[in-house]
Amino acid sequence: MMLTKGKTEITPAEAGYNEERLDALHKHFQRLINEKKIQCGIYCLSRKGKIFAHGAVGRKTFNDENTPAQPDSVRYIASVTKAFTAVAIMKLVDDGLTRLDVPVGEILPQFNTPPLNQINLFHLLSHTSGLHADPGCYENKYQTSYYETIDLAYKNHDPKKDGEFDWIAAALGTIGSGMRMNSGLEWSYCSFGYMILGAVIEKLTGIHAHTYIEENICKPLGMNDTRFKITPEMAKRYVCNFEDQLEKVNNVLAGKEEEFSIWGDKIPKTGGGLISTAYDMTIFGNMALYGGTFNGTRIMGRKTMEKMTTALLRNTPNYTWFNNEKERLYGAGFDMRQGLMFTHSEGTFFHEGFGFCGMYIDPKEELVASWYTPFTDDGWYPEALMNVQSVIWSGLI
Repeated sequence: MMLTKGKTEITPAEAGYNEERLDALHKHFQRLINEKKIQCGIYCLSRKGKIFAHGAVGRKTFNDENTPAQPDSVRYIASVTKAFTAVAIMKLVDDGLTRLDVPVGEILPQFNTPPLNQINLFHLLSHTSGLHADPGCYENKYQTSYYETIDLAYKNHDPKKDGEFDWIAAALGTIGSGMRMNSGLEWSYCSFGYMILGAVIEKLTGIHAHTYIEENICKPLGMNDTRFKITPEMAKRYVCNFEDQLEKVNNVLAGKEEEFSIWGDKIPKTGGGLISTAYDMTIFGNMALYGGTFNGTRIMGRKTMEKMTTALLRNTPNYTWFNNEKERLYGAGFDMRQGLMFTHSEGTFFHEGFGFCGMYIDPKEELVASWYTPFTDDGWYPEALMNVQSVIWSGLI
C-alpha cells in the first residue's frame, strides 16, 4: 500500500476516535484502487476543531506508478464549490445587501420577465428554481445544456455589431424561455443556477465572484490552497487522473497562458470551479460547524449559518438520477439527506463533487471529514462516497 501521512494537531485517541478504523479506511481506499475504480484516496478528519487524521493512499498521477499522492495534493473540487458560493451569498444576506426571498430579477435584469421573475435567491441555492437541470439528471437524449448554448452564442457573437456579449441572455433565450417548470415544485440539480449566483455576487458587490470568494472566505481562513486559478506551485501538487488535466498542469508549469475563453474570463465558475486540498476543505467545514467563525476569524454570523444549514424545503420531491424521493432534505446551499446510505447524525450537512470528493459536517459529533477519491474513468462509484462516509464515522467512540 502506498500510504503517506500528513500533519495533525491531536491523536485519534485524544479526538475520541478508534485509530484502527483509519487502517480500515486505508484498506477501503486500496480495495477501490485495486479494482481500478479510483486512482487514490486523500482525506483530512477533524473533531472539535482539531485535525486528528490526515493522509493519502495511492498515486498522484494516472501514468506514474511510483509517485505517491500526498496529503497536501491539490485537486479540482467540482460542486463542493457550490458550498463556498452559498456562503458568499449568505454573507451578503448577513451584511444586509439582500435576502433569500428577493427575486433574482430585482438584481439581474435578464430575470425580470415572466416566467423567470418567479425565481428568488433561495430557489437557486436550493435547486428548486425550475431552471433546466444538469445534463444526465433526466433521461433526455435531446437535452441541450446551458453551457452548449452559451458556447454557440459566443462563437456567433460579433462585438462590433452586437456589443458586449451577454452570456445570461444567451443561455436563457435558447431553451424554452430558460425554464423547465415553475419554481418551487421539485428539487432538480442545476449548476447553472449557481453560475447565476456568481453573477448576483458581482452585481451586488462590484467584485468578480471569484475574487469575492477568495478574498472574503478563503484567505481570511488561511486557506491558501483554495482558489479558482491554479498557481505553478499548486500545479506541482495537482492530482491528475486524466490526460487533459496533465496537459493543463504542464502548461501552467511551463508558464503558458491559457487561451482566451468566455468561461475563463467572463462567466463565474461558481457552480464548480474551485481548486483545493482536503485540509483546506476541512478548515472551511469547521467554519461552518462553528457558526461562521473558526480560529478567531468571523466569516458570517451564527444565526445566518444556522439558517443555511437547516432543512428548509417542505414536501419537495426529487426525481433526478432516477430517484423517487417524496421530500428532498436541503438547506440554503448544503445537502442534508438522511437515509439508508448514510450513518452520520441527524442534522449533518454536506456537499459532494463529481470526480470525486466530499465534505461532511456532523454537528452532533463535532466531526468534519473531507476527502478526494478521483475516479479512473467516467463511471460512477458510490463506494467512493457513501461507503467512505460509513468507514470514517465507524471510528467514533
